[in-house]
Amino acid sequence: MEALAAEAKAQRNQGLKERLLQLKKERNAIILAHYYQRDEIQEVADFRGDSFLLAQKAAETDADVIVFCGVHFMGESAKILAPNKTVIIPDERAGCPMADMVNVEGLRQLKQKHPNATVVTYINSSAEIKAETDICCTSANAVKVIQSVESDEIIWVPDKNLGHYVQQHTDKKMILWEGYCNTHDMLTVKDVVEMRKQYPNAQFVVHPECRPEVVEMADFVGSTTAIIKYCRESDVKEFIVGTEDGTGYQLRKDSPDKTFHFASKFLVCPNMKVNNLKKLVRCLETMQPQIYVPPQIADKARLSLERMLEVTV
Repeated sequence: MEALAAEAKAQRNQGLKERLLQLKKERNAIILAHYYQRDEIQEVADFRGDSFLLAQKAAETDADVIVFCGVHFMGESAKILAPNKTVIIPDERAGCPMADMVNVEGLRQLKQKHPNATVVTYINSSAEIKAETDICCTSANAVKVIQSVESDEIIWVPDKNLGHYVQQHTDKKMILWEGYCNTHDMLTVKDVVEMRKQYPNAQFVVHPECRPEVVEMADFVGSTTAIIKYCRESDVKEFIVGTEDGTGYQLRKDSPDKTFHFASKFLVCPNMKVNNLKKLVRCLETMQPQIYVPPQIADKARLSLERMLEVTV
């Protein structure tokens, strides 16, 4: 029964993939997929990557249509960097709880309290917050971005865990917003201890969005892209992975001879996983839902993103 169901799904997906190729050609579309997307979406993407790489691709593409398979703020970043392109996402319900933890009013109050501070905002934030920002960053280039600004005082928004990690690599005074990634923040010291007992030969690689006490236990700390690169180039054959489980697609693709154990069964972002192949095809058929960012917000937000893109990873 299970074999029949799997076969039926494979046939259905094959049909969807063929339709997708046809639509991409008709619309002159490019598909960008974040590493946390379902395997079936990463498989058909033109580019897979983290927030930074995908922001770059959005800024550079010649395509008329950008299909962004990620969460809402990523689609906004693409629209801000490529205002003349049509940007669509498979499901507009793909939000980000961490991005929702910061609000414009609160940030403005913090800026008034610290008038000499530079606002550095993690790209995992809304267009409205980016518009209140001096420069954006990603987990891949956060330390370099902090080092690139002249101010000795930084207002850091919205992820306190990533902010704490960055703080270890700078002498600047950092005022941390109290946000966090629900998924990464779920990983505990107890989880890691248990996994290490189970897999004593494995190295523990972790994303800096995890709690500081978890990050301290790691053999390697880095962005999703950095984790993938480290695992690919390492001589070690077994890893305990402390980031979202969608990363497994690229890890296994790059290193089929290696074994990856995710540090917790809860390392799944429900927002990233609302997208699927069927919704991807449908959004290209209907050209909905489209991402719209008001021009006055987009113009201000664009400056913070462009400044980030000028800082090399």
